[in-house]
Amino acid sequence: MTDQERAEAKAVPEAPEMTVAPEPAVLELEFRMAVEDITLLSHLPILAALRKGRISSVAEEIRWLDTPGGAVMGSGKLIEVPRRGPKRLVTLHPADDAPWHPGMVLPSSALPSPSQEQAVGGVEALIPLAAFSGRRRRQTLVLGDAMVQLRVLHGHLRTVMAEREVARVSLLGPPEAVLDLAQRLAAVCPLLPSSLSLAAEALSLATGQPPAPRRRGAPDTSGTDTLEACFTLAIGHLLEVASHYAPIARAGTAMEGVHQLRVAMRRLRSVLKVFRPVTDAPQGRALDEALQGFLKLLGPARDWDVFLAGIGAEMADLLPDDRRMRALLRAAEAERQTAYKGLAEALDGPAWRALLLAGIAFLLRKPWRDGADPERLERLDAPPQDFAAQVLGKRWRKLRKAGEDIEELEPEALHELRLDAKRLRYAAEVMAPIFPSKATRRFQRNLSALQEELGLSNDASVARGLVRHLDRDKDAGRAWAIGLVEGWCLARTTADREAILEIWDKLDTKESFWSAD
Repeated sequence: MTDQERAEAKAVPEAPEMTVAPEPAVLELEFRMAVEDITLLSHLPILAALRKGRISSVAEEIRWLDTPGGAVMGSGKLIEVPRRGPKRLVTLHPADDAPWHPGMVLPSSALPSPSQEQAVGGVEALIPLAAFSGRRRRQTLVLGDAMVQLRVLHGHLRTVMAEREVARVSLLGPPEAVLDLAQRLAAVCPLLPSSLSLAAEALSLATGQPPAPRRRGAPDTSGTDTLEACFTLAIGHLLEVASHYAPIARAGTAMEGVHQLRVAMRRLRSVLKVFRPVTDAPQGRALDEALQGFLKLLGPARDWDVFLAGIGAEMADLLPDDRRMRALLRAAEAERQTAYKGLAEALDGPAWRALLLAGIAFLLRKPWRDGADPERLERLDAPPQDFAAQVLGKRWRKLRKAGEDIEELEPEALHELRLDAKRLRYAAEVMAPIFPSKATRRFQRNLSALQEELGLSNDASVARGLVRHLDRDKDAGRAWAIGLVEGWCLARTTADREAILEIWDKLDTKESFWSAD
């Protein structure tokens, strides 16, 4: 956003008919829409009812520059040259330790002088990487006593070798009004918080490389100095990870999409539960319920992925010419496609958009502070170590108790042990960075290895249930193939037990990285 646009945005709430504070906060959220859906915005009754004044539309051109050696992009930035206003140095990705959530707009700074431009690019001459040409439309919407600017950028990105039609939508105004309008729009049109800036998409088109996600994996909370900061950083991080992997899962062309989306949502649920003693609120519980609903859709897709890539592939290699096994695996693939179809429909629908925006609203509104007593506020503002030690200690004691007789555990009890290990691991992933030490890394490695082995054993158990689902009456060939897979799974479970015991012995010590003892 230019300085002029930011000044205009701050001026919007100061219109004569409004009653607001002299210096209202301004929130900008950026959204993505498929270009074929962008015309929907022009016909939405909700916008016609809220519109104040006319829609302005101007031609827009933007160029992105770098040195021939890529020195600017190497620093995570690009030089942006808009049609109007000064050149800008735009950031491509947020800092790893910066609080973040989907839809946030990356910062930029003006480069008004040649000397500043040279300082960024060095002595090399700057060359164009990509350009945008299109139109920028803007309209003002009135929501009660607040005004929100809706901006649409629509046109084409171009490089020497490629071209792509793109669209961006942004809302700018008082936070409550922006969040309210975003949720209302997402309910009636395919509007999703953006996880990729226009500059980053231009760079991807120019280099031919897929854009890197803004966030991946577990959150890094090492720089947080309060319990609340630890919580909000983790929530924003995981919402961004989920937002990035959702379209990959939707495409259904790579197992990684469903896997990473599922893990991000599980981690997010874990964070909500771990911090519930100090952040409990109806909005958080509603978000948790929505996450649980999507995890039920992700589960079958992931289970069939794992089966077909693991035990199913082993069966195909073992009996490549057996028509009974080939028929069973074709039936399994059909089940996988059905699961992905249901997931895709959900990710295309309003429920997914509502989930992301509910998460962002929960994060920005901080409802856990509404009516909070002084004790809760004090805990939120305190360093996170004491709270983290309590949570980790409790989960660690539960895991050790569940595994006291691990050699004798039946499969059901082993499954419960796996769930306890998973709960501890998810909590440790968020809280371990605030206890940096060799003991922390060692504990996480051993816990991860334990969960991995327990997961392999569980995969075999899940596979048995999956193939039973494929049984057909009076089909002897199908029954034979299912029996073979079940026998293979039972043998796998027995072999995995030895590896589980070996890792458990490494983990089951008195050492705990969160304790000063």
